[in-house]
Formats: sequence, structure tokens, C-alpha cells
Amino acid sequence: MYDLLKGLRVVEGSSFVAGPTCGLYLAQLGAEVIRFDNIGGGPDFNRWPLSAKGDSFYWEGLNKSKKSIAIDLSRPEGRRLAQELATAPGDNAGAFVTNFPVEGFLSYEALAALRPDLVCV
Repeated sequence: MYDLLKGLRVVEGSSFVAGPTCGLYLAQLGAEVIRFDNIGGGPDFNRWPLSAKGDSFYWEGLNKSKKSIAIDLSRPEGRRLAQELATAPGDNAGAFVTNFPVEGFLSYEALAALRPDLVCV
């Protein structure tokens, strides 16, 4: 773990390889990475290989060193909470890592309307 990005807060809403790997690297460089998933896990939560208990080595490997919360993204309140998390104020905030669909409640346009200085990776 390095401290090159110490003090930077990054919010991650992503799945599969590219987005979580980006968040993992940012966390390894010292950023505070807060990951959110739908309640019950993201689409890659049970991706193989699985341990004898059924835990995904894949998921756990890509999400170490991150804070994690579960949100009900099927509800308007849950979608609003995800938007508020991604656009939360702070001098060292405003970075969002995602590979969600280009359009929708987590689109760059929707989030930039709430925080114009947002950086979306």
C-alpha cells in the first residue's frame, strides 16, 4: 500500500474486471475507495472460482482494501443515495469509477448536474 493518493475519496459503482481493477489500484495507491453494490451483490458477486463456502475469490480479490455498502438500486431512494454518494462534497472527493450503462441515473450527465467538477473514470 502506498500513500500517493492519500486523502482522495473515490466512489466505485462497477462490476466485472475493468472497473473494480481501477478501484483496486486506486486503493492500493492510498485512495479511500467506497464501493456500492445492489443488495445481494453485484452481477459479478458469485463469479467463479468459488471457495468451499461459496465465496467468490474473484470478487474478494478485486475488492480488497475498499469500503463497501449495499444499496437497493431498484428503488428511487436507493438510486438517489448512489447519486448522492458519487457526488458527495469535499475537497478530495468527486471521483467516480463506473462501468454502468452510459445512460441512466448514474450517467455522467446526471451526476455532473449534481456536481459539475465530477471526474468519471
